[in-house]
Amino acid sequence: MMQLKTINPSPPPHPPPGLRLFPAADRSRKFHQLLVLLLTFSAYAAFHASRKPPSIVKAVFTTPLNQTLPTDNGTGWAPFDGPDGPHRLGELDLSFLLSYAIGMYFAGHLGDTVDLRILLTFGMVGSGIFVSIFGLGYFLDLHSFRAFLLIQLLCGLFQSIGWPCVVAVVGNWFGKSKRGLIMGVWNSHTSVGNIVGSVVASSVLGFGWGWSFLLPGFLIMAVAVFVYLFLVVHPEIVGFEVPGGNAESDVEGVALVESRKVENGDVDADVMESEDDGGLVAIGFLDAWRLPNVASFAFCLFFSKLVAYTFLYWLPFYIRNTAVAGVHLSHKTAGILSTIFDIGGVFGGISAGYVSDMIEARGATSVIFLLLSIPALISYRLYGSISMFTNIVLMFASGLLVNGPYSLITTAVAADLGTQSMIRGSSRALATVTAIIDGTGSVGAALGPLLAGYISTRGWNSVFFMLIVSISCAACLLIRVVKNEIKGKLNEGRWLWLWLSIVDR
Repeated sequence: MMQLKTINPSPPPHPPPGLRLFPAADRSRKFHQLLVLLLTFSAYAAFHASRKPPSIVKAVFTTPLNQTLPTDNGTGWAPFDGPDGPHRLGELDLSFLLSYAIGMYFAGHLGDTVDLRILLTFGMVGSGIFVSIFGLGYFLDLHSFRAFLLIQLLCGLFQSIGWPCVVAVVGNWFGKSKRGLIMGVWNSHTSVGNIVGSVVASSVLGFGWGWSFLLPGFLIMAVAVFVYLFLVVHPEIVGFEVPGGNAESDVEGVALVESRKVENGDVDADVMESEDDGGLVAIGFLDAWRLPNVASFAFCLFFSKLVAYTFLYWLPFYIRNTAVAGVHLSHKTAGILSTIFDIGGVFGGISAGYVSDMIEARGATSVIFLLLSIPALISYRLYGSISMFTNIVLMFASGLLVNGPYSLITTAVAADLGTQSMIRGSSRALATVTAIIDGTGSVGAALGPLLAGYISTRGWNSVFFMLIVSISCAACLLIRVVKNEIKGKLNEGRWLWLWLSIVDR
């Protein structure tokens, strides 16, 4: 059985210095919620913008695989310019993402115990510093693979701080009502950050690849200043009650499969309630794994994120090395064109969130998007080179369907599972569960780009086959979750009501 300990609540921290410097007579709860959404959105968009430069400069680092390509990348950049260049770049991605995944587990637990505003600011500044240091390699004429590897390892550790922090802050301020839609819109920060990073890095690539790192590095440090000055991590800090803070509101934390009860005797709900209702419930790392459906969604995200991050790190390189209507695109054009995938991701996250709210079944929504993404990826590989129009349309559709479940699981699902009624909506479990889900997903994110670096030298059909197998595995992992969702809805008669209401419209 899970053993939870009760932590006596400490006095709430003082409001952030920005609010103290600019006092206002009347700030409503709505004002603070909008401010939280804006700041956390900007913070994580800046994180993703700072991750994008490696994918933009890949084609600059390597010697062209196809010697008929325009020679605007010269002979590459040692140590990535030889025939093993794609392998080295894949290993560079692995170093970043693996340290990111490992750091995620520790960052999530740390986020449950310290001031999230300070921790998030620390992660952003550290990330900006190491992204900028990577860019300085251009100006210092650095060619040491070990040095680049070390920089990426340290950068990944700082980047891992971001996600548990922003999800925990948003979870503190918003209840379960319309959580899928709210977080679907909010989670577009991932795609928006990718778009901003791609455009910024591509636009200055002609001045030297170092600028493609320096500008995103400065950007995330600038956003960190606003986070430190104005982010309110908890409603109690400014005198508001926590959403669903009483027993009657605990339903806001019910897991997505309607786990108001613990099935099959996996967890004893009685021991998960605090003995002191005024205390905060802290949940152990291993205990959090045993919460219903945490493991299923964590490993589903492993495969979903493998696919999403393969596109994040290799799509500009793929576009650069694949003729569109018989023409090979320049580095700058390939980088900017790759943003279409992320634009589709914005709509995918919002659509998945809306659908999951409407049918109240996060697992079923994720599986639908995953299954539809398989023919989308096959079509993009087979027909994306016919014309620029078909390339854009199929890339948009692929981004929408691939990023839909990825967005849903990392936000609404993680928040649902981290605030289940059996742990009485404790935000002390939210960052831990979020870190488990996204940390496991990040292991897949580390594996995908590495495999793509090795497999791409054998042909892109093999890479797409790997992506399709991964998506199939992700869908299979949710079969039990979907089965429980369907059983619960049929028992309640809620899907019949939903079908009748749709027909009525």
